[in-house]
Amino acid sequence: MKRLFRSALAAAALVCAALAAGSAAAQTPPNVLVVGQIAEPQSLDPHTVTATNDFRILVNVYDGLVRFKDGTLEVEPALAESWDISEDGKTYTFKLREGVKFHDGSDFNAEAVKFNFDRMLKKDHPFYNTGPFPLSFNFASVESVKVIDPQTVEFKLSEAFAPFLSNLAYPTGLIVSPTAVEQHGKDYGRSPSGTGPFQFVEWSSNQRVVIERNPDYWDGAASLEAVVFRPITDANTRVAEMMAGGIDVMVEVPPDNLATFKKDANFAVAEQAGPHVWFGILNTKTGPFADKRVRQAANFAVNKETLVNDVLQGTATVAAGPIPPAFNWVESAVEPYPYDPEKAKTLLAEAGVENPQLTFYVTEGGSGMLDPITMGAAIQADLQAVGFTVKIETYEWNTFLGRVNPGLEGKADMAEMAWMTNDPDTVPYLTLRTDAMPDKGGFNSGYYSNPKVDELLQKARISTDQAERGKLYGEVQAIVHDDAPWLFVANWKQNAVTTVAVQGFKLQPSFLLDLHAVTKQ
Repeated sequence: MKRLFRSALAAAALVCAALAAGSAAAQTPPNVLVVGQIAEPQSLDPHTVTATNDFRILVNVYDGLVRFKDGTLEVEPALAESWDISEDGKTYTFKLREGVKFHDGSDFNAEAVKFNFDRMLKKDHPFYNTGPFPLSFNFASVESVKVIDPQTVEFKLSEAFAPFLSNLAYPTGLIVSPTAVEQHGKDYGRSPSGTGPFQFVEWSSNQRVVIERNPDYWDGAASLEAVVFRPITDANTRVAEMMAGGIDVMVEVPPDNLATFKKDANFAVAEQAGPHVWFGILNTKTGPFADKRVRQAANFAVNKETLVNDVLQGTATVAAGPIPPAFNWVESAVEPYPYDPEKAKTLLAEAGVENPQLTFYVTEGGSGMLDPITMGAAIQADLQAVGFTVKIETYEWNTFLGRVNPGLEGKADMAEMAWMTNDPDTVPYLTLRTDAMPDKGGFNSGYYSNPKVDELLQKARISTDQAERGKLYGEVQAIVHDDAPWLFVANWKQNAVTTVAVQGFKLQPSFLLDLHAVTKQ
């Protein structure tokens, strides 16, 4: 490990030196993949983070009991070889893979699985204080986790919960080493240990995260010797690094540069549709947006077609509500708000609001945020054209999340946001339910509350009939569209660019980044 680590970093240092000297011939180290990330990770503890930027690293270090099948959102075995579900849908029994070890040498077994979920869900667990665990909402229906024998673990749910297996495949369900958590405590997120195809080597803040091949990986050793994730927050800088040879992979390519990469034989562009929604959170509790008519006015005021066609250059479609069209089994007939500035002015007049003052939080960049500064400026201009006065405050991604996630009250009226998800339950359940307010651990930063939406979400998540779920989520889409707690903007088709030396690279509908099968010639 130490030999590879030193050689990879030495080669990376030479690349940086060549780029600094203006060399266009700089090359990344042989058989070491260098990935240009959009931001510094918050943590390498999968239970404590929410950003896809972090997940792209974590799914290469850890495994879950199950995982998404390549190219789909279907679930297949991973650390669990098989499972049984009781007739009432409330008991899941998993048979675990034998002989698997964590990177720190400790055993993966049923006790480790129990430790992981008890840590997230039980406030009296000795390592609950290594959180908080914001997406443990995904497992709120888990009443108990029981060790049957070393290779068998049983989950008892309080009620049938349709997204349970899908949520286990999502990064919050990744399994961490109990031994490493016990050793590092609250600092575990800087010293991770999983069972995945790559194992952690180093995290140098604002410079790189380095992982190297796990030679004993249960699903076969990776071809790459190591992967270096470099946080490059400025999109133009990422493009320049890609062009100059400083990185092998660039995620979330700016629309302005996509066509250029497609025309250049030295690069390959990957695109993949998936469940994504970009929106503006509106503060429905205080300020102008406490009135539904003002929220609807904002939706009529913003020209979303211009945003997706001109700013995003056709890499997205206009969003109609909180549930992305990628979930095509959801029965939604809702159409996006049309661009109608006169209707917006009429609604403001009906609400008796004159020159409403808004503070609008905009981020420099982040997971799925597309072109947030340009989009924020365009939204500001459209709102001001119908009578709003909009003051933008711009923040770096992690600082931005630290301001938005605790709630907008007393700080802002509006904030950009994007979610990428694995089930139509996830986004509305975590961001629009009454019981998902920030003071209750959720992400309802705009304080939206509608008892009918709460009721429909609860019914949909316990139904085992997908057709019924599709109808229920269609109703949620219609109600939320009308209530307009968000400015509904875009559904994005993700993209990435690689050098032609990189083979086997794929984008997944889950928006995760599986590098196990990637090679570099």
